[in-house]
Amino acid sequence: MLRPSAIDLFAGAGGATRGLRDAGLNVLAAVENDPEASETYRRNHPRVKLINADIRQVNPVGLLSSLGLEPGQLGLLKACPPCQGFSSLAKGAVDEDRNDLVLDVVRFVKVFRPKILLLENVPGLQRDSRLSALVAQLGAVGYLFRGMSLDATSFGVPQRRKRFILFGVRSDLEFSEDEDLLRLLPAAFTTTRRTARHALDHLKRYRRDNDPLDTYRVSSPAVRQRIEAIPVNGNRFDLPVEHQLECHRKLKVRSAASSYGRIKLDEPAPTMTTRCTTPACGTFVHPTEHRGLTLREAATFQTFPVSYVFCGNYGSIERQIGNAVPVRMAKGLGLIALSIIQRQAKVSMKGQA
Repeated sequence: MLRPSAIDLFAGAGGATRGLRDAGLNVLAAVENDPEASETYRRNHPRVKLINADIRQVNPVGLLSSLGLEPGQLGLLKACPPCQGFSSLAKGAVDEDRNDLVLDVVRFVKVFRPKILLLENVPGLQRDSRLSALVAQLGAVGYLFRGMSLDATSFGVPQRRKRFILFGVRSDLEFSEDEDLLRLLPAAFTTTRRTARHALDHLKRYRRDNDPLDTYRVSSPAVRQRIEAIPVNGNRFDLPVEHQLECHRKLKVRSAASSYGRIKLDEPAPTMTTRCTTPACGTFVHPTEHRGLTLREAATFQTFPVSYVFCGNYGSIERQIGNAVPVRMAKGLGLIALSIIQRQAKVSMKGQA
């Protein structure tokens, strides 16, 4: 039996594509605007047709034709539009044009008519009118929806990362809008809780010599002394007075609590952000060593394979890692989608018997 096909919109560095492929899906094409993320994608997924362009300039009819597909043949359309505007961490002016990219997904669904739409974003998207508009427009053309907030730890990812997941399932498939989708995960997919210790031990076991990502931000002498003063499991509140920042002293008691925090070995790591190796920007100090995370350590918390290649300068790679869908989470979501697709295939076969 042919593997169900998939397309990855807003593909980034390819974390979701890697997870979907691990689940057993055949990823045919991807769209990504950022040139450095696109180069990372090409290096790791050379057989996938990658379109490095603004999705607003991509014609889904042309893409459908170039892939030799007919409407309705695509198994899964995955989309993870830029999420900063919906994030609780968003500050200042919101880029509404970027937020409107959520609705660009509708164009692709209407042309491809995939069996399943998988939308992944921050929980804040649930409160945005664009999500209601997407559900209304696609509901009118025959899609049923199940949305839920999930933490990446539910998929065995060694990182706390709350995400909003929306499954849109074509109405000719067997599906209930109140279905517990996590129960569709196969028993072989381990959801055991994973901690930072598990991730770092895994990296230590499989790390490569001369890995270009085995590097961390070089701190100034003052920052280095501050990091050295942070105890194991501690954060900025544990710093002696001489190492406390004036800006932190002026904040409310628990504001910016994660700043200069050490990752706790026996808990999942915190959410890897686009500044995930910068100690001043969160709990991104190594559990025991006096430094921030390396790029490879951050990528490992995102469950990228140790051999995964990243392209671009330091800041670009840090951003690509922070923006990625955790590979293992994408694999779990892909397995859920496959369960729905294969369930329908079994019903069809029974009908032909």
